[in-house]
Amino acid sequence: MNSPFRLDGRRALVTGGASGIGEQICRVFSAAGASVIVADVDSAGAAALARELPHSSPLIFDVTDEAAVEAALASLDGLDILVNNAGVGHVGNIEETEPADFRRLLRVNVEGMYLVTRAAMPKLLASRGSIVNIGSVAGLVAVKRRLAYCASKGAVVALSRQLAIDYAGRLRVNCICPGTVETPFVEGYLEKFHKHEKDKVRQELHARQPVGRMGRPVEVAYLALYLSSAEAEFVTGSAMTIDGGWTAA
Repeated sequence: MNSPFRLDGRRALVTGGASGIGEQICRVFSAAGASVIVADVDSAGAAALARELPHSSPLIFDVTDEAAVEAALASLDGLDILVNNAGVGHVGNIEETEPADFRRLLRVNVEGMYLVTRAAMPKLLASRGSIVNIGSVAGLVAVKRRLAYCASKGAVVALSRQLAIDYAGRLRVNCICPGTVETPFVEGYLEKFHKHEKDKVRQELHARQPVGRMGRPVEVAYLALYLSSAEAEFVTGSAMTIDGGWTAA
């Protein structure tokens, strides 16, 4: 029996690939045999990671810059897998969320995914490829004081399902919905909003998942690997939770 979940000969692009969940997806895909394109606005981080991974390269662009996205994707010879991972967050209820904050989250988390996917679509259709969008449990259930984030990730889930139906039989589209994952993203949140009580709030974040801890980026990466592999050829239009039991509770 051949080893399962291999990506040998496949070309994968991961947005937000220089750190956190995106970095681990790049590492796991590379170990599975893929040629990985580390896409990020952090040129130094993307280049450093690409140097570590065999047959990998950095690609620097801002997902909200339409011209830059189109130019970057046009430069690729082909593409088999797209992981839309780039995203930003915001803390606040509707009274605490300024219009500029709301627009920023929709622009990065939703419009950015749209622009990259649209530019990549001809190459993905040619290869009968796969798209994995990184959503959130916040796109499935309400999270207190996460108005803009919930709205944007709800859109990611809905767009993933819609694309899967439009292109069923031609390419696959799935969405991963993590709970709270221990990443630099979370550390940045703690530094910005809870600078003087980081340890206390970190423990609260661990406790929010019924299993008693936050997720690990590599756990999300292995789910992305499964969804991108031949073993998942019957899986499309799914929004898969990986949340330590959060949405079950």
